[in-house]
Amino acid sequence: MEPIVTKARAKLNLTLDVLGKRSDGYHDLCMVMQSVALCDTVTIRREAERGIAVSSNLDFLPTGKNNLAASAALHLCEAAGMDPNGLRIDLEKSIPVCAGMGGGSSDAAAVLNALNQAWKLGYAPQELAALGERVGSDVPYCVLGGTALAEGRGEILTPLPSLPWCFVVICKPHFAVSTPELFARIDGMKLHCHPDTRGMLQALENGDVLGVARRMYNVFEDVLPRNQGGTVAEIKTELIRHGALGACMSGTGPTVFGLFDTLVGAWRAYHDLRQTYTETFLTVTI
Repeated sequence: MEPIVTKARAKLNLTLDVLGKRSDGYHDLCMVMQSVALCDTVTIRREAERGIAVSSNLDFLPTGKNNLAASAALHLCEAAGMDPNGLRIDLEKSIPVCAGMGGGSSDAAAVLNALNQAWKLGYAPQELAALGERVGSDVPYCVLGGTALAEGRGEILTPLPSLPWCFVVICKPHFAVSTPELFARIDGMKLHCHPDTRGMLQALENGDVLGVARRMYNVFEDVLPRNQGGTVAEIKTELIRHGALGACMSGTGPTVFGLFDTLVGAWRAYHDLRQTYTETFLTVTI
């Protein structure tokens, strides 16, 4: 098999709402998701060795089947009757890890899409997305990408009108956020504010970037520990000060992003934030 090189795009949450906890222990979510050009590079090859392995420029990532990219390959091989032995997946990571941007899920989705095409398996995108659900809740969205409404655990997807092209500044603070802890905090309190999902969908229908930006909201911002919440708020303020139309935290964080309609403002925000936060990126919506 000739080496396959593909891109794994990062995702952002334009909105994120938690509707309640389900009997199976998961939570019902309602999210508007958006792909951006920031990406990992995924290379897949087959070698003589047995088993499946993952390598990365980040030495702390799992290298076996516990890596989502390897898990995706194994699930696809099982479903299609293909032999996974000798598959080697190399991840050149650019998407921040544990950042609320779906980096691992995007890598898994890229593997599914790339092998489906290379091996001419003939799976439709929706079929691949359903297969990706076995790997992780964000994988179905990452298989399809673009602008979409995600419900259930994130696997019930409705394509939406594309967010008009705009600049995005992404900034990850110097701390990690515990996703289980944030869900536990939400379970223990009553949320008083929720995203205007209907208004967001209408703004997308109208191609109204400002309307989208003004409706971006993530309920997890309200349950962050005080010091972490303060940092997220400071980054949002800095983005707005430089001309962002709106700013929001993505996923369970801690990454914060702002939408810009001019390169000048986006560049200044990127330059200034990067002085403090090394994982700061300037990219665009896709």
